[in-house]
Amino acid sequence: MNSMEEKRTPIELEGEGTKPAKHKELHGKSPRRRREVKRPHQRSNGQESGSHQSFEQHEALEQRQSVTCDEMTENLPKKSDRCRRAHFLHGPYPTTHFGPKACILPNPTSVMHIQDPASQRLMWSKPPVNVLVIRKIRDEGLLEPFKELCRFLVKEKQLMVYVEKKVVDDGRLVTDATFCDIRKQLCTFREGFDDISNCIDLIICLGGDGTLLYASSLFQDSVPPVMAFHLGSLGFLTPFKFESYKSEVEKVFEGNAAIVLRSRLKVKVVKGLFQRSKQLSGPEENGTIPHQHLSPDAGKITLQLQVLNEVVVDRGPSSYLSNVDLYLDGRLITSVQGDGVIVSTPTGSTAYAAAAGASMIHPNVPAIMVTPICPHSLSFRPIVVPAGVELMIMLSSDARNTAWISFDGRKRQEIQHGDSIKITTSCYPVPSLCCHDLVYDWFDSLAQCLHWNIRKKQTQLTDTSNSSDTEN
Repeated sequence: MNSMEEKRTPIELEGEGTKPAKHKELHGKSPRRRREVKRPHQRSNGQESGSHQSFEQHEALEQRQSVTCDEMTENLPKKSDRCRRAHFLHGPYPTTHFGPKACILPNPTSVMHIQDPASQRLMWSKPPVNVLVIRKIRDEGLLEPFKELCRFLVKEKQLMVYVEKKVVDDGRLVTDATFCDIRKQLCTFREGFDDISNCIDLIICLGGDGTLLYASSLFQDSVPPVMAFHLGSLGFLTPFKFESYKSEVEKVFEGNAAIVLRSRLKVKVVKGLFQRSKQLSGPEENGTIPHQHLSPDAGKITLQLQVLNEVVVDRGPSSYLSNVDLYLDGRLITSVQGDGVIVSTPTGSTAYAAAAGASMIHPNVPAIMVTPICPHSLSFRPIVVPAGVELMIMLSSDARNTAWISFDGRKRQEIQHGDSIKITTSCYPVPSLCCHDLVYDWFDSLAQCLHWNIRKKQTQLTDTSNSSDTEN
């Protein structure tokens, strides 16, 4: 294996079928894109300033663009190779010019692009060796599935299995003579003490949605692919059924599985960023933060986490309304007066945010949702902001009480005056394996778990002669 293959990550996304080399070259760096980037530079020399393009120049430009489109179209997969459905996103690279004179600046730091959901497939650069098995604690019904899965991975697949130490030390496993030989071959770790982030190739969860959230919290950087089996109470994030676990695991090892990248939130809790004083009456007129109130020794980050579902700021045990200010990229957006506010990912939009009245967003949509909790305002509706912006939450200067914050329901702590919570989209998503595909699985979970749009069917009319719609 050459050096280029050794640098590839354990998980990559591949398209359906193998594209020709010419198509890959055109897609990565097309001649049309090079000409478009140079175009603003040519106009800056004064050759075309103050005048429109001639008719001949305009026709020549359209001809060059049409040739590029034809070249790209010739190399696209045939209709029979597209899983018998249309791929609407197949085509040349989107242009960055609008009309003869307008364009947007090229952005080399762009982190988002629109991808065909059907092209998100799992591919292994090397066969997986180390598997992490996470089992729901305090559930006796998962004991037999856990033993069966570990026996399959160790004996039949010859894999190294990692399990949390408190799971292996379960008294029922210690006294089980039939599981003794398997138990001795398991590798154990302790949360907060042992770092396993660089040695796990695949994560298998047995339980409910909480097991997937727990798996996400164990990896604060890059996350291995997660395969979640539905053995819990809700199962919105766990699409696999354990009855067919052997065949499903075999498909994953072969790389034949769809995958959805569930975005996470990067959260920082900064203590004492701003000092509270009587002169601090609020933001300046333009909504920006008054920098003259910055503390000279401020900015100590006390906590930094990757959150999969949501960050919840609430009033805690106080009987007063929560009063916090919400900033977006350093500018005041609004003040939240109520029970609190929820900042969630698209994955978390079907959790606490949905109970608070927010819309449900597919995990493939790059966005951050802000949902108030019981706001004391009739016009405060949930909003969706672009992924990548930085949100900041602070106690208002005239807030009567402190606030409390939690991250995916864990690590709950109190927020004082002067503290701030900075939230943005993380660059480390959770690659969650799909049972069928990322579109069908999501709508199936809406119907099965949340009973979305399920009602008794309207009866069909047997005689339509007396209907008012048919009368003249």
